[in-house]
Amino acid sequence: MADSLVLPYLNHAARMHEEGYASREDIDNGMRFGCGLPQGPLAVIDAKGVDAVISALETQFAATGDPLHEPRPILREFDSTEDTDAKGTEDVALRPVATVGVVGTGTMASGIVEVFAKNGFDVVVIGRSQEKVDGVSALVTKNFARAIDKGRATQEDADATLARIAGATEREALADVDLVVEAIAEDLELKKQLFRDLDRITKAGAILATTTSSMPITDLAAETGRPQDVVGMHFFNPATVMKLVEIVRTTGENGTAADVLATVKDLCDRTGKVAVSCSDRSGFIVNALLFPYLNDAVKLVESGRATVEQVDEAVTSTYGYPMGPFALLDVVGLDVSLAIQRELVQEFGHEGWTPAETLVQLVEKGELGRKTGKGFLTYA
Repeated sequence: MADSLVLPYLNHAARMHEEGYASREDIDNGMRFGCGLPQGPLAVIDAKGVDAVISALETQFAATGDPLHEPRPILREFDSTEDTDAKGTEDVALRPVATVGVVGTGTMASGIVEVFAKNGFDVVVIGRSQEKVDGVSALVTKNFARAIDKGRATQEDADATLARIAGATEREALADVDLVVEAIAEDLELKKQLFRDLDRITKAGAILATTTSSMPITDLAAETGRPQDVVGMHFFNPATVMKLVEIVRTTGENGTAADVLATVKDLCDRTGKVAVSCSDRSGFIVNALLFPYLNDAVKLVESGRATVEQVDEAVTSTYGYPMGPFALLDVVGLDVSLAIQRELVQEFGHEGWTPAETLVQLVEKGELGRKTGKGFLTYA
């Protein structure tokens, strides 16, 4: 049961590396630090044995006829030491970054503010109202109070961090920052308008980053007169806890500049994050690998072969995942999961990734997971 879900995920990871989309290390780190898995997918292939993985996939492909289950050619020449993805940014001069702007005041934005301020950067927060801006500092204060109670921080740490945070309700306050991280609602038109403003307001050489998990970064870059300064910097929620950041580059003649990529990678290192690199396409590394596996789990239950609880138990006991697919779907939110799955189908066109009917039905009923008290499981 667990293998029928995990093997296609391993095959998809092999395909991702085969296409040159991301390095072995970045694919494995993406799933380890973005999902909390004990091993990345390519390391799992090594551990299980390439021949065993190929044989199991061949059996699954014979049973399903799904081309996504046919073993990828790269598996037949799999080399556990090979990694041909040369990042090429080691010798690039970094852009100076001392002041960071964050546009947004939600949970993700607040976490990003705390990450940078705690690590010595001055941060300018832009919100729609003073109340929203004040809410960011209040959340940082609350987080520090909890950390102080547990002996993980001191009041001096909290005071120093809060002193580095300034707020404003006008975007013009970003005129002198070295890096802007956009963390507003996942609405493409709103983001385009923001990037037009950032292009007008920010100084030459400022890096314009978006933490979107779904919008085309190339489309945002096209709204500016400096697309080479635009980059994806996809933090995972909560940003204060999750170590992964996906650095997403646009490509082509006006793609993200090498010094921008190198600078963002350095910022991740300086703030204690694990950076992985990929190019701009739907799902990046983590979502593109994770959500087809989650969708397959729903289809497995729909087939009548197992219950929700049995699938979760099979996956956690067999592979040591921190939670099963249904518990994870409920944590993410079924509406978010459905939206991501639809984007992946639109991007890749794989019929086998069509959203499971039960997922669609639960979203239509408003049963979205933990945030509504009921999804695939029921919560008190």
